[in-house]
Amino acid sequence: MKLKKPRFAPLSDAELTREQAEALEPYFWGNPSNIMRTLAHSPVALSRFTPWCSYFLSRHMHLPLRQKEIVILRTGFLCKSGYEWAHHANSARRVGMTEEELSAIKSGADAGWKPAEAVLMRAVDELVGNHFISDPTWTELQRYYSKEQCMDVVYTAAFYAQLSMILNTFGVQMEEGLTLDPDFRPT
Repeated sequence: MKLKKPRFAPLSDAELTREQAEALEPYFWGNPSNIMRTLAHSPVALSRFTPWCSYFLSRHMHLPLRQKEIVILRTGFLCKSGYEWAHHANSARRVGMTEEELSAIKSGADAGWKPAEAVLMRAVDELVGNHFISDPTWTELQRYYSKEQCMDVVYTAAFYAQLSMILNTFGVQMEEGLTLDPDFRPT
């Protein structure tokens, strides 16, 4: 978390214009999160954001859930997105990741991972740091993952890096019930 308070407060139901409510409609299957209620300040942008966002929540992704969470968490950690980390640490636990593995994601590829998972973290490190996956890392990624899965690694890291920039810059605060990891405390 970069900010202790939001730059744009999430909109309550009572504050929503008709256009904002329509843009939020796909998220009303549950109570829309603070990020969606914040993005609703710009309903046209939110409505364009929604289809791409839905891909990462769908069954159409080719990456298995555990590998997807590794990519998301490593991206969130590198981008220092406490909001993203808190949400996806819970998702990772639901797919069987341990607290030790969550801690190891912060340490990176050399923290005792199996080669197929270590290469995911190296790919994310390169994408976030250089906006490109090197030939050696790409070759290794292709040893373990299909073409579609390799593409999903790039799509996922890029999407969650973008989302982390939005969360950090707008100061989106976590919902009740989530705990901010001490490594993400605002400075």
